[in-house]
Formats: sequence, C-alpha cells, structure tokens
Amino acid sequence: MRGILFAFLGGAFITLQGVANARISQDIGTWQAAAVTQFTGFVAAFLILMVVREKNWQGLIKVKPLYLAGGAFAAVIIFSNVTAIQHVGVTLTVSTVMISQLCMTFLIDTKGWFGLVKQKMQLPQFIGIAMMIAGVVILKF
Repeated sequence: MRGILFAFLGGAFITLQGVANARISQDIGTWQAAAVTQFTGFVAAFLILMVVREKNWQGLIKVKPLYLAGGAFAAVIIFSNVTAIQHVGVTLTVSTVMISQLCMTFLIDTKGWFGLVKQKMQLPQFIGIAMMIAGVVILKF
C-alpha cells in the first residue's frame, strides 16, 4: 500500500511540475525553466538529506557512471514535457508520457536492461498497452 501511495504522489507531482514549468517557461524560456526546476529540486533534496541525515556516500563509488547520469535525464524530461504541454495540453501530454513510460518499462523488463531479471510479457500486458493507446487516440479527438 505504501508503494502505491508514493507512486500516486509521484504521478501527481510530475503533473504539477509539468504545469508549473510550462507557466514558468512562458516568461523565461523552456531551458531556463528546466534549469530553475533542477536547481530548486537540488536544494529541496539537499535540505531533506540534511534533515534525514542519511550518510551512505561510500556507496557512490559502486554506482555505474550511466546511472549517475539519471539527473541529466531530468533536463530532457522537463524540456519535453513543457514543450508538449504548450502544444497539446496537460491531459494529452500526461497520457502520452504514461504510454511512453510503459513501453520503455516493457523494453527494460523484457530485455533485462540495467541488470534486471528478464520478465516475460504476455497477452494481457500487450492488450493493456493497446487499450491505453486507444484511449489517448480517443482523447485526442
């Protein structure tokens, strides 16, 4: 139940962030909005780290460099979401992002990328993706 709650919060905050960034980018530009968002996110995470006081920095040397680039992905995510929201609106953007996320997770799971155990996808999973895509198509018109 706790995982579902955090997933729900994460989804809600991604949407809120996208809308806020779209509004900011109208005044200062999309890449500037991405930079401001990254900076404020860093400050918030750093303050939470100081309060929680987790000190496991030694494990950092064990992390593969590719995984350390995860924060850089956020700049592309922010830019893409802001641009999409400005062109097609929040609902269609979020719906399309969810489908993209599911498709990417299918690839990661079926190929065993990032050291994960390969998962076998079956017909119900493919039907679910197809239904979501159909929903976005219907939503668009």
